[in-house]
Amino acid sequence: MLLANPTAEIDAPKIGRSLPKVLGIAEVNTLLQLPELTPPLVLRNYAMLYLLYASGLRVSELVSLPVNGCNLSNCHLRILGKGNKERVIPFSETTRALIKDYIERGRPLILKRKPSPLLFISNRGTSMTRNRFWQIIREVALAAGIDKEISPHILRHSFATHLLAGGADLRSVQMMLGHTDISTTQIYTHVDTARLKSTHQRFHPRG
Repeated sequence: MLLANPTAEIDAPKIGRSLPKVLGIAEVNTLLQLPELTPPLVLRNYAMLYLLYASGLRVSELVSLPVNGCNLSNCHLRILGKGNKERVIPFSETTRALIKDYIERGRPLILKRKPSPLLFISNRGTSMTRNRFWQIIREVALAAGIDKEISPHILRHSFATHLLAGGADLRSVQMMLGHTDISTTQIYTHVDTARLKSTHQRFHPRG
């Protein structure tokens, strides 16, 4: 005789979402420290890194960003993201200066008179792949002495976490990231809380 399963009516426990990994502000500053020599490809790489951290773009959006999607006069991007939803993202004057320098001194030398609608191109003057940019960010991190795991998405996570920690409202960060559901953005408030808890446990004398 088969017995009824006593757990059949009990809901399974929800699996918690793991917190995204982020860089500290000091690590970001180290990563974005410009080297003394800035040939065209180095200018391109740092312009991409600065813009990624300044805007929180997805890597696919970064490598496919058209020149006319970057407004240097008003310091904002116009992005066509998931589901063909358009969003506007501001960026800083520091990022603007670096992109302008890349456009004037780096991009023409990389293109070698080839036309391209894209802002960031490969050393062959063609569109850059996501994998290639992953390699670039790891190369820059290693050269900067950052030996932890790093990826374009970690810079996106860092962008959101640092904005919220600095007092930005959740809805604005949601719009900049292009999240449909605000609960997706709320995970970054938990990241900051987790870091505060870790700091407290580390340094409080009675922790």
